[in-house]
Amino acid sequence: MKVPVELDPPPSELLIDALIGYSIRGHPRGVAAELIEWANGSGTPILSLDTPSGLHVTTGEAMDPCIEADVTLTVGLPKVGLRFADQVGRLLLADISVPPQVYAVFGMDPTGLFERSAIVEIHPL
Repeated sequence: MKVPVELDPPPSELLIDALIGYSIRGHPRGVAAELIEWANGSGTPILSLDTPSGLHVTTGEAMDPCIEADVTLTVGLPKVGLRFADQVGRLLLADISVPPQVYAVFGMDPTGLFERSAIVEIHPL
């Protein structure tokens, strides 16, 4: 995409990981791999959006390298592989106003899921 990348950014209180989404195929490489390795070695807390970059969300398999998130904020529904992966950290689910009819297609009833908050914590089974 020809977006400039700073491989040595200034210190921060939080890193937001949104490098690679759920359609990963194979191990991260190039600048994406370099950024993942840099982030993991930074000592800064990492918030992953939807999934940690480098994690296969269906199987939970961590590619090499893979973000080691402190917190993952996923949207709509938690992806199956997120429940089994150590790289996820705390797992939060955000309401993005998915119509109830979409949940119904999957045999789910989301009634009450986001009753108290637009973000809920998902606990491992």
